[in-house]
Amino acid sequence: MKVRQWVLGLAALAALCVSPAHAQQPAAAFPSKPVRMVVGFAPGGAADVMARIIAQQLGRQLGQQVIVENKPGAEGILSAQEVQRAAPDGHTILMGTNTALVAVPSLRPNPPYDPFKAFTPISSAGQFSMFLVVNKNLPAKNVKELLDHVSANPGKYNSASSNSAAELAMLQLLDGRKVVNARYKGDVAALTDLVGDNIHMIWTTGTSAPAFVKDGRARALVTLQPQRSPLLPEVPTAAEAGLGALTIKPWAGFFGPAGMPAELVNRLSAELRAALEKPEVREQLVQQGFEAYGMTPQQFSAFFRQQYDGFNQIVRENNVKFD
Repeated sequence: MKVRQWVLGLAALAALCVSPAHAQQPAAAFPSKPVRMVVGFAPGGAADVMARIIAQQLGRQLGQQVIVENKPGAEGILSAQEVQRAAPDGHTILMGTNTALVAVPSLRPNPPYDPFKAFTPISSAGQFSMFLVVNKNLPAKNVKELLDHVSANPGKYNSASSNSAAELAMLQLLDGRKVVNARYKGDVAALTDLVGDNIHMIWTTGTSAPAFVKDGRARALVTLQPQRSPLLPEVPTAAEAGLGALTIKPWAGFFGPAGMPAELVNRLSAELRAALEKPEVREQLVQQGFEAYGMTPQQFSAFFRQQYDGFNQIVRENNVKFD
């Protein structure tokens, strides 16, 4: 009996001695198999192409394949829940955007998840380009003239949006000025109506805007990017146009499931940031209308909270309802 107790005691002591090594093993052994990068958009779109560019470089750095897995639909909920259910071992990550991580949990009566409890922020990916585009016949050559005309003609003008970030950016820009908004399923259809004099203004992405602006069918007044976009370099930034108060950003970032070890989160964040710094990666992303920049997990967590709170404040102040 004493021998048995002695053996059990040694086993317990051995377990205590090796437990620190086991605690570090997930990060030290990572990756031990291909990494899944889950994307809530269909193949072939700008977000999908962007994810594949980053995944390819990340795979080179990790020495393991990074597979982009598309789970479109339900406003990004399907992709988010796929990652939420995954093991927190770093082998499944989410490329999430405003819609799935901010709009869905903010606006649904019964949110499918709490984004701050269900996911681990790893790093930002960057920001989609977004331009304020207006009808070419609108008597406004800059943002100040646009706002002055809207103020002088309440209810006369209308806007379009195809996503929550664009609609809230317009509300924040107008700051109480009366403009009727029409919701579209995509920017191209909205821009087509803008060219046809049915719509006066829209915040639209860099993948759609240049074609309409460069041939003179529409006019771009400002970009939400922190620097001027090479897609439309003549268009000023919000800061240059005196719109420093705009806080809505059309961003993308990487998240893991809840409960990821800090060492593993830091490792993945460092690898993603290194991938985003590669000149060839940045150049390819620019062609997709995307400005790449990474953040540490701490920086990204703070940014995520700021975007979430800012979104909700605008929704409350304007009593916005999304169907």
